Amino acid sequence: MTDAGKQALRARVWARLEARGVGRFPLPLADRIPNFAGAEAAAERAAALPEWRRARRLKCNPDAPQRPVRLRALQAGKRVFMAVPRLARAECFLRLDPARLGGRLARAATIGGASSLGVAVAPRALGRIDLIVVGSVAVNARGARVGKGGGYSDLEFALARRLGAVRPGTPVLTTVHELQVVDDDIPMTPHDVPVDIIVTPERVIRARRRHPRPAGIRWDELTDEQLAAMPAIARLRR
Repeated sequence: MTDAGKQALRARVWARLEARGVGRFPLPLADRIPNFAGAEAAAERAAALPEWRRARRLKCNPDAPQRPVRLRALQAGKRVFMAVPRLARAECFLRLDPARLGGRLARAATIGGASSLGVAVAPRALGRIDLIVVGSVAVNARGARVGKGGGYSDLEFALARRLGAVRPGTPVLTTVHELQVVDDDIPMTPHDVPVDIIVTPERVIRARRRHPRPAGIRWDELTDEQLAAMPAIARLRR
């Protein structure tokens, strides 16, 4: 599957969710990690997993369908780290500590609330991440994943891996609608991050992962312009 093939898969999934009436705000779904009906049920199912119960520190994507995941984590007393858009600041993660949020957990779980209530921290403040939650446009049972195409989720993983915040066995989980689980063969490049656990409102799929994880940042794939726009990454390069 070429890049054009991946984009065609994204378009097919976005259209399918909208046609079935299970896409939720923000609409249209195109060019987004799609929000979906049943996101709360998927979060509830994820919260019953042993990997979730053991986790104390999560790195979670900031997209709308994972808001229920972030809220459940905060309600359970877990620290949540979210990347700022496009890693555009030196302090490129927002730390959400439920012990310091008082009764504002529901607001902190939103994108806007995290921006105003979270504490901006540098990557080295991540500590040891116990569970990674990523958003997806499409996934298959082998753990291959397609995001919305920006590549930032993969770069965040590589950054955390480089700093030791993420280990080889740190579980990676995604919550999606059943319609986002596809039979397509999704090829993975060396910088793509496979998922270990796929959670839908109806079931949990433990991926038969055949894809290696990135061991760190692939510097040869980043241009000078990209590095200039991501000061935390550029600082590591220097």
